[in-house]
Amino acid sequence: MAATAPVHPVDEVPPVRSLAAFGLQHVLAMYAGAVAVPLIVGGAMKLSPADLAYLITADLLVCGIATLIQCVGFWRFGVRLPIMQGCTFAAVSPMVLIGTTGGGLPAIYGSVIVAGLAIMLLAPVFGRLLRFFPPLVTGTVILIIGVSLLPVAGNWAAGGVGAKDFGEPKNLALAGFVLAVVVGVQRFAPPFLSRIAVLIGIAVGLAVAVPFGSTNFGGVDDADWLGISTPFHFGAPAFHASAIVSMLVVALVTMTETTGDLIAVGEMTDRGVEPRTLADGLRADGLSTVLGGVFNTFPYTAFAQNVGLVGMTRVRSRWVVAAAGGILVLLGLLPKLGAVVAAVPAPVLGGAGLVMFGTVAASGLRTLAEVDFRGNDNLTVVAVSVAVGVLPVGVPTVYEKFPDWFQTVMNSGISAGCLTAIVLNLLFNHLPGRPGAQDGAAAPEAPPVSA
Repeated sequence: MAATAPVHPVDEVPPVRSLAAFGLQHVLAMYAGAVAVPLIVGGAMKLSPADLAYLITADLLVCGIATLIQCVGFWRFGVRLPIMQGCTFAAVSPMVLIGTTGGGLPAIYGSVIVAGLAIMLLAPVFGRLLRFFPPLVTGTVILIIGVSLLPVAGNWAAGGVGAKDFGEPKNLALAGFVLAVVVGVQRFAPPFLSRIAVLIGIAVGLAVAVPFGSTNFGGVDDADWLGISTPFHFGAPAFHASAIVSMLVVALVTMTETTGDLIAVGEMTDRGVEPRTLADGLRADGLSTVLGGVFNTFPYTAFAQNVGLVGMTRVRSRWVVAAAGGILVLLGLLPKLGAVVAAVPAPVLGGAGLVMFGTVAASGLRTLAEVDFRGNDNLTVVAVSVAVGVLPVGVPTVYEKFPDWFQTVMNSGISAGCLTAIVLNLLFNHLPGRPGAQDGAAAPEAPPVSA
């Protein structure tokens, strides 16, 4: 008999019990970020509580569908890696502007649909740009992704932006306790439990928060048992030229961010992203964005929050994240379940987030360890790229005097740092007449390789 070919860890299907636990862990890690965009946009437009609830359930439903498309895939759609999908924050400012200046939700959805179609058309072009992402660039981008997410975890740990008790010692103590539980479980628990350390940390943190009155389950009673998002609930889409142009800029930004996330997950799972698979992943982003415009939600992209969870738990199966997508679909169809998950206090998520997002940054450092920094300018490439990427994270208002299109690109630390790393790598390692290792990634002991 011929030996059965070994199954790559990405394609392994864990037992149902493990799928459920690992999948729920991914959902809890990204839930707060997933519902933030509809809350911000809907709040800025002063929508009624019923309409806000509708936006959230629609978002969760399409989040789940988008995740399934990306992980499971069909034809040329989906990267088939453990990637969670969620609404991109890069689109928040343009959508608020579109929605509050007379266009309303129909104008937002019209521009979102056009942006999704544009992403699908441009996906093969981005796929061919993969050669401009050597370890020097990918390591830098992964590092920036992790560092730019840490303030999100910090805000959660302090109680959540806008919370009346923001920064109270009790919030930080709860976050620190969850962090200690996650680290302790990962270090001392058996292998299976160590892989769901984040889930255990969140569960224990929630159990501790309940008797101290840090949770609010009032929304569970108000939520409906069944909620179904119907196409064009808020009216037929409207196509305004100015709205479409601003959303096309967002599309380019999200494609750049998604490229970084896909490469990061490829590094973590030992299944490198090729030009074709990158194009397939971006094409899935475009399709999900079109679905978002049709089903009353917003543009979708790979969620960097969950990249760190893959690296931390070392669970590389895409079917785990597909299970998480299935859970999101259920949460979108059963609003009461979504309200239960939403009751997890922000400090609990913050404690877990510190570990996950720090893991992303550490993974970037691990990739950069492959790069030769002797006798070349690669250190400058990393230094300037990280500085540009972290600048809008540390000083959010630094670009507020610039045009809207510039802010859309540069206010995202991930896209700003990624673009900087690509340009500097081309400048120092690809222009003729400059000595040094091509692509900035050759190992010190490797002999010169002719082009």
